[in-house]
Amino acid sequence: MTAGFLVLALFVLLFLRVPIAISLGLASILTLLLFAEQSLVSLAQRFFFSLQGVPPLLAIPFFILAGALMTTGGVAKRMIAFANSLVGHFRGGLAMAALLSCALFAAVSGSSPATVVAVGSIMIAGMARSGYTREFAAGLICNAGTLGILIPPSIVMVVYGAATETSIGDLFIAGVVPGLMLTAMLMAAVALLARRLNLPRQPRADWRTVLKTGREAIWGLLLIVIILGGIYSGVFTPTEAAAVSAVYAFLIVVFVYRDVRLREVPKVIADAAKTTAMLMFIIGNAYLFSFVLTTEQVPQLTSEWITELGLPPWGFLIVLNLLLLVAGSFMEATSVVLIFAPIMFPIATALGIHPVHLGIIMTVNLEIGMITPPVGLNLFVTSGVAQLPVTKVIRAALPWLVVLLAALIVVTYVPWVSLVLPQALD
Repeated sequence: MTAGFLVLALFVLLFLRVPIAISLGLASILTLLLFAEQSLVSLAQRFFFSLQGVPPLLAIPFFILAGALMTTGGVAKRMIAFANSLVGHFRGGLAMAALLSCALFAAVSGSSPATVVAVGSIMIAGMARSGYTREFAAGLICNAGTLGILIPPSIVMVVYGAATETSIGDLFIAGVVPGLMLTAMLMAAVALLARRLNLPRQPRADWRTVLKTGREAIWGLLLIVIILGGIYSGVFTPTEAAAVSAVYAFLIVVFVYRDVRLREVPKVIADAAKTTAMLMFIIGNAYLFSFVLTTEQVPQLTSEWITELGLPPWGFLIVLNLLLLVAGSFMEATSVVLIFAPIMFPIATALGIHPVHLGIIMTVNLEIGMITPPVGLNLFVTSGVAQLPVTKVIRAALPWLVVLLAALIVVTYVPWVSLVLPQALD
């Protein structure tokens, strides 16, 4: 009864277009007031404890700041130039360069919307001038931008690691192969479409240009080496790695590239603080929602119910993917993780599914959620960047969903893709 009211209240509020953070918090408060013996004081304490008492969450503000500095500076432009010099001469090469640019920028931002903004603001207009339709470019960037939460560093992985006490370093390194695989699959799709759509090609860059653009982009690309190398060498923890990434981003955009002046830094920090406040408010309310679920023993009851069904691991993974795909279409990614991870984690581990593998499966599902209506965040961000109505962006983005679903199937049923690097480095 209590759990049913909690879920019903959440969906009613979402249907009424109440923001996701307020919907989660208000549904939790109403449920406790009507059915539980918890006081509002204990609920407030739980809210603040969730933000202060979970050390891995401290990484989020630093990764957001690093991404904001990289987005404000010219890091994306240099990565795009490098990617274009590598693959621009193929038919459809500018589209391939856009995909490669998204993968490269994802490795320094940790955010899908930031990747869409940084790459899309340059590449969508550039592709339109080169003979691509604006809708084609928008649909491609909208999908490629989802790499921002799969290729490390990933804020979604940080939240999953905090919720399930799984190694964030292992999750980061596990996202590399699936991220590269998805990038290759999207590029293969472009190559198949290139001849049928007669997509244009760019002049071939000579090796001097490739080396020059690579040298200019190297400072940004070194960030992922510093983060993963530092974590796996034991120099610093994932939370410390986030702080290092923010300091490194500040140094390269202000003193190496000199794209951001010192007097502009406070504005970048203020913008990052706004994004952090918004995301942490969502996370805090999602923790409240998860707390109420746990208080009412919903994870335990759900676990017992699914276990009694006698589903084999492959059957459980089908159910998990369907639940996450539906939830991702209506809710923000970190909220989905905080609600579903405590429920699904014990079931998955009991069935022999590796915690890191489960984290990557959830991340790929939430990638798809970012481009599916009605709440797909990348759709709205791309609409603003491409200056197209959301309806046109949806129509342009959905065909590429086939590639992401194929990648989800591979990641789900071929654990090697997720676990090869973490196991090799153990």
